[in-house]
Amino acid sequence: MLLIALLTVPLMLSLISLFNRRSKASGIINAAGYAVILLCALRLTAAPAPVALFNFLYADALSVYFILVIAVINFASALYSIGYIEDDRRRNIISARKSSIYYMLFNLFSFTMFLVPMLNNLGMVWVAIELTTLTSAFLVGFYNDKQSVEAAWKYVVVCSVGIALALFGTILFYYTASLHGGVRSLNWTDIVAVASKLDPQIVKIAFIFILVGYGTKAGLAPMHTWLPDAHSQALAPISALLSGVLLKTSVYAILRFVIVVNKTVGPHYTGNLLTIIGLLSMGIAAGFILVQKDIKRLLAYSSIEHVGVIAVGLGLGGPAGCFGALLHVFNHAATKSLMFFGAGKIVKTYGTHNMRKIRGVIQAMPFVGFFVILGAFALGGSPPFSLFVSEIIILTSGFTQGAYLSSVLFLVFAVVVFGGLIFQFSRVIFDRKPDEVPVVAEPLTGKLSFLFLFALIAVLGLIIPAPLNRIITKAVEVINGI
Repeated sequence: MLLIALLTVPLMLSLISLFNRRSKASGIINAAGYAVILLCALRLTAAPAPVALFNFLYADALSVYFILVIAVINFASALYSIGYIEDDRRRNIISARKSSIYYMLFNLFSFTMFLVPMLNNLGMVWVAIELTTLTSAFLVGFYNDKQSVEAAWKYVVVCSVGIALALFGTILFYYTASLHGGVRSLNWTDIVAVASKLDPQIVKIAFIFILVGYGTKAGLAPMHTWLPDAHSQALAPISALLSGVLLKTSVYAILRFVIVVNKTVGPHYTGNLLTIIGLLSMGIAAGFILVQKDIKRLLAYSSIEHVGVIAVGLGLGGPAGCFGALLHVFNHAATKSLMFFGAGKIVKTYGTHNMRKIRGVIQAMPFVGFFVILGAFALGGSPPFSLFVSEIIILTSGFTQGAYLSSVLFLVFAVVVFGGLIFQFSRVIFDRKPDEVPVVAEPLTGKLSFLFLFALIAVLGLIIPAPLNRIITKAVEVINGI
């Protein structure tokens, strides 16, 4: 029933938003709905896994963990949307009808993201990920100006090409599963059960298509070209969802195939590919972060870097590497969402994305400025924040397993990114405020969303709570086939 509730509530909220033209009321109802969803997700982590329904919905520990991450960030984004959309409505940037459309699309987008980790059928997973693209594209181009529409089209075209490659990889997996494993199904549980019987050569080729296809949607380099445009043009709460959880749904899809491939040909094949593409993503992102002028594009390139970190952790493998990678999924989602909330408020106040024209944020908006500078340190992997913990776990795993070159490159790229982020944001936060920029207060709901996310970032930098540690450990066991 919990799985049904997690899918039903977003659909109900989407219908409610169609008939409610008061943006603030819609926002409050929406946030309340996602508080219920978060409680359901937390309850699901305590349920015996796996949970199955009609052999169509299937949630083991890996699924449940990704559902939890999606629920946390959706709640924070729903809470932040209240003040964000009401401000747009008050300034006549959008109409009452447009605000209703926003909440409808928000909920449809959330529904598709929750659907991905719940599906047993790998073909339906492909369909669900394609639906995330179609629903979120309208939110990327929501303001309907030239830049946002162009970004939305680029997002749809590039991700559709990638997803087509993923479809071909899925077909190849079905081909070898049916021919060599005797399975006439795309259900993951059926395919993984006969993984040792699959043709190793076909599986290797199929996984390359999967990695490139879903890696495009995940924002892995060099297939990342849609990501900076889409994240920079989307509304701030949607940028948080795109970076915090949408990219991770594709990582989840890749992981499902990794488990099958590892049982067929061993972990070295997937490990090498993931490590190489992860380091490439980190290196490319580090270069762009140093020279970036657009504040939201800067954060978008940071997302590419952190997805690369996750890929390296999964590539290094073993219990420690996988644990660090999965923990990084949660830590990055929380930290990047906080930063996109702050960037959205900054862009609204200063009327520009250009960081050379944004100065003195701590003077113009003390609350937001304070959390943005702390968020910049957290995003760069500085102690005592959560991303430092997961990066250290991954780095330690690399050195422990003798992957010295990969570990050194990982460390170099991480240091460059840290320096670039602190250099860029220190000027934005602490330089003198332009006289024409007003002093702005953050609404209560905005403050609550900042405090909620920062509490997660700070606590997870000091301790990993036992329930979270347990669900991640169980998810690592699923990945490693234990």
